Amino acid sequence: MKRTVLVLGSGGREHAIAWKLSQSPSVGRVVVAPGNAGWDDRVALDPKDTAAVVALARSVQADLVMVGPEDPLAAGVVDALDAAGIPAFGPHAAPAQLEASKAYSKSVMDASGVPTAAWGRFTDVATASAWVDAQPFRVVVKASGLAAGKGVVVCDTAAEAHAAIADMLDGGTLGAAGAEIVVEERLEGEEASLLAFCDGDRYAVMPAAQDHKRVGDGDTGPNTGGMGAYAPAPVAAGQESALAEIAIAPILAELRRRGTPFRGVLYAGLMLTPSGVRVLEYNVRFGDPETQILLPLLATPLDEVLLACAHGALDPTSVRWHDLHAATVIAAAHGYPASVRKGDRIEGLDAVGPDVTVFHAGTAATETGVVTAGGRVLAVTSVGTTLREAVDRAYSGLGNIHFAGMHARRDIGYRALSREAQ
Repeated sequence: MKRTVLVLGSGGREHAIAWKLSQSPSVGRVVVAPGNAGWDDRVALDPKDTAAVVALARSVQADLVMVGPEDPLAAGVVDALDAAGIPAFGPHAAPAQLEASKAYSKSVMDASGVPTAAWGRFTDVATASAWVDAQPFRVVVKASGLAAGKGVVVCDTAAEAHAAIADMLDGGTLGAAGAEIVVEERLEGEEASLLAFCDGDRYAVMPAAQDHKRVGDGDTGPNTGGMGAYAPAPVAAGQESALAEIAIAPILAELRRRGTPFRGVLYAGLMLTPSGVRVLEYNVRFGDPETQILLPLLATPLDEVLLACAHGALDPTSVRWHDLHAATVIAAAHGYPASVRKGDRIEGLDAVGPDVTVFHAGTAATETGVVTAGGRVLAVTSVGTTLREAVDRAYSGLGNIHFAGMHARRDIGYRALSREAQ
């Protein structure tokens, strides 16, 4: 009998995961909870409600539960599924603290010898501000807890740092997530994303990716959850194994030593500085929009990889990748990343062409059609034999999609494409 897989989450990442799982010859049904308008087989559910997740997994007779977002992982949904005897892909709550607590993550980096920025952890304004004033470098102020991508302030001056510290610790702008903060050295260089499938002991590294955080072309404007991405990223392509020895292997070893082995996707955000690689932070799940470009490049059936990791039986040599390039462009809603307008009707989803896949993120289905329901609305993705081909196809597909207030960056992949032109 073919497998049933339950995917938890509602964004573009989860749509891409469901899409990839549905291509496996051994998967018969993919249920997404709560999902979005991009996937028909969906169930309204809060993924952080562990009892409801276990009940749904039993109801659909899931052979595997794939957890997309970080919040349910930190809430212990995998712990609950394991206790119920249901295979699940993702870390338990304890190792999920690598993302849920930046202070914990930095301490694990230090203990495992992973190179990272100089840092300090603080709960009061005066001590944190004094630390900033004592440093010879500019800083970044981060909420230690989960802040939905809004807990990082990159500071140009000490005054900006003092203001960010006060906002988080005294102003309570981020609630409990900002009750403890990490202040760290602001690193300079080029960023790259390195993700790996992990089974607690072994890992299989994915092609290096690069996303675009700023809302505007040329990396201008405020930070977002990501306006587009591409892979393989030339800045790190061909170096993935060496980078994983620096950023992935030591963390897995340290977590095993602590009795909290990591199973799932470990995502290292890297800064490639003039003095070497540094780890900015870890995520404990697939990235978004990195998932939308990495999974189209995966040649091995996704369910096989996920189950192997869940059972602690990953064979890294069995994870194979297509020798191709992928790019995705995010179509964002009016107002994003600030106050977002919802309910705008989306046109042209069926006119993007055969070489383009549209992953839904902030969408909802209504009686009159699909409408916007979030900040990042769609991820328009394509694959090509070259990065230029993949980027051009994605933008060609995007050109057929329309909704009021839609905006997108026009320069996804510019770093890599400029290298190719040299």
